Amino acid sequence: MGLLGSRRSRGGGRAEDGREGTAAPSDSDQELDLKQIGERVLPAMLHELPPEKAATMQRGEVARAIKEQLPGLLKQNGVTLNLLEQRDLVTFLINKILAMAPKPPESEDSAPPSAGGTALQRFAQKKMGGTAPGQAGASVRKQPSADDGSGHQPARSLQDLVTSKPAAGAVETPKSVEAAMQRIQPLLLERIDTAAAASLSRDELFGQVGELIGELLAEAKLQLNRQERELLVDKLLDDMLGLGPLEPLLGDESVTDIMVNGPKQIYVERKGKLTLTSAKFRDDQHVMSAATRIVSAVGRRVDESVPLVDARLADGSRVNIIIPPLAIDGPTISIRKFAKKKITLDVMERQNNISTNLGKVLRIASRSRLNILISGGTGSGKTTLLNALSQMIDPGERIVTIEDAAELQLQQPHVVRLETRPANLEGKGEITMRDLVKNALRMRPDRIILGEIRSSEAIDMLQAMNTGHDGSLGTIHANRPREALMRLENMVGMAGVNLSPMAVRTQIASAVDMIVQISRMRDGIRRVTHVSEVMGMEGDVIIMQDLFLFNFTGEGQDGELLGEFKPSGIRPYFTQKAAYFGLDKALLDAV
Repeated sequence: MGLLGSRRSRGGGRAEDGREGTAAPSDSDQELDLKQIGERVLPAMLHELPPEKAATMQRGEVARAIKEQLPGLLKQNGVTLNLLEQRDLVTFLINKILAMAPKPPESEDSAPPSAGGTALQRFAQKKMGGTAPGQAGASVRKQPSADDGSGHQPARSLQDLVTSKPAAGAVETPKSVEAAMQRIQPLLLERIDTAAAASLSRDELFGQVGELIGELLAEAKLQLNRQERELLVDKLLDDMLGLGPLEPLLGDESVTDIMVNGPKQIYVERKGKLTLTSAKFRDDQHVMSAATRIVSAVGRRVDESVPLVDARLADGSRVNIIIPPLAIDGPTISIRKFAKKKITLDVMERQNNISTNLGKVLRIASRSRLNILISGGTGSGKTTLLNALSQMIDPGERIVTIEDAAELQLQQPHVVRLETRPANLEGKGEITMRDLVKNALRMRPDRIILGEIRSSEAIDMLQAMNTGHDGSLGTIHANRPREALMRLENMVGMAGVNLSPMAVRTQIASAVDMIVQISRMRDGIRRVTHVSEVMGMEGDVIIMQDLFLFNFTGEGQDGELLGEFKPSGIRPYFTQKAAYFGLDKALLDAV
C-alpha cells in the first residue's frame, strides 16, 4: 500500500494471522476487494460515527470507535478478514470519515498551507481512496500497534491533512527538531525500504512518512507541535531524496550561488553579495553523501581516486565538488544555480545591466551573425549574457552547444547539446572539449556555441568561425577585451600546433568580430563594461575599437554605483554586415 505496506506472506505458507495461506491474491485484487468492502460498510459506520462527531475526537479515539463497530458490520455483510486486512480497512474508514468532517477553526499556531498544498491535497484525496495490503511498492516494515493512529494527533479534516512546507529559503531549524531528527532518522531508515520509497513522488512520501513519524515520535516519547513535525518530515525527506540542508537554499529564487565549505559553513550569494547561512551538515560524511548523490545522477564519481569533479543538478545548475585530501577543511561544494526566470536582454535593460542602446547593438550583432566572445571574471554573468544573446538566433538554424557541464538554456527547437566526459579509473575514455568541437564540425551546424573556451579547443573553435560557421558564441575568462585576445592566443599555443604568433593573431582577427566584457561590480550588480569590435590587423597587432564603455561617476546613497553606458560615437565596423540583414540604420541610430 505504497510506502506503508503490510508484510503479508506470499504464495503457499503461513500468513501473519496464523492461518494457512494458498496463493496470495494479486495486489490489485486485494486493493479492489478492501475498497469495495470499505464502501459497503461506510454508510452504516457513518450512522454510528458521524463526521461531525469524529472531527471533535482524537485520531486514536476515531480508530477505536471504528474497531468496536467493524466486527459486527463485517459479520452482517458476510465478510471475513484477517487482522492486517482489518487494520487497513480501519485506516480506509478513518480517512473517509475525516475527509467528510467539517474543517475545525484554525488555531493560532497552525501553519498556513504553502504553495505545495495542492499537490499534497491530491495525494490526500488519493489516499482516501483506500489502501490494501501488498500493493505494489510496499516498503515499510511497520510494526503492528494497538492503535491505528498515534493516538496523539487530533482528528483533522482533509484540508488539515494537507501539510505546509517551510517558506523557500528558510534555514532556521528549532533545536527540538534537530534533536528529534537525530533520534528518529535511524529508526525511520530501519523501517523503510529506500528503494521502494524512491519510486514514489515527494508528495506521496510526505504524507506517508508523516504517518510513520507520528508513531516513531510516540515510541520515542518525543513531543513536537504540528509545525515542528512537518518541518521534521521535510528535513528527513530532504536527506532521503535531495541534498539535505541545501534543499531550502535551492528553492530560494533569490539565491544565485551556494558554497559549502565543509559541514558547518554554507555561504550563499544574493544580489551579488555573499552571506553566511545558519544551514549546516552533520559531518563530513553527510556532505559526502550529498556530493555522491549529485555526481551519480550524471554518471560520474567522487572519491579519493577522483577528488574533484564538475557536474550538474537535474534543473541544470552547475556544480563543482572537491574533497579531501585536496580540500583541507572538508568536502567543498560550489553550486551555480540555474535561473528559473529566463534572463533576456530586455530584463537586463530593466536591471541596469545594460542600456537600451547597448542592448540594441547586441541584438543587431547577434542577428547579423557576428562571432561574439563574452569575456569576464568568475561569476560575472557570462553564461547569462550568452543565453540572452542566443535568443536572437533564428529558430530555423541548427545549433550545437559544447560544455563541460551542460547549463545553457537555449530556446530554439533545433539544438544539439554535447558534454565532455572525464577519464575512467584506468585513465581511458576521456572526451575533451576539443574532441567535441572537432566532432561538431561534422554535424552540419549553423552555429557552434562553446560554454567556455579554456584550453586547446580554442584553435578548433577559431577554425570553425573561419570556415562558414558565422554567428558562433563563446565565453572566456579575462579582465579586459584586449586581455581576452591575449588569452585566446595563449590557448592556441596549448594545442601544440606549429604556428607563428603572427599567424595565430591573423586567425583570431579574422575569426572574432566582437568582444563583450561583463563585470560584477562591488555593489553586486553585473554590468557590461565594454563592447569592442575586432577590426583586423595592422602590422602584427590586432586592431580594436570600443563601441560602448561604462563610465563610473559615483555612488548613490543606497550603495549602488552610478554611471552611464556611453557610446563612442564611432561608426561600427560591422555596419556593412548589418546592412546585409537590413539592420544598418537601426545600428547607426543606436550608436
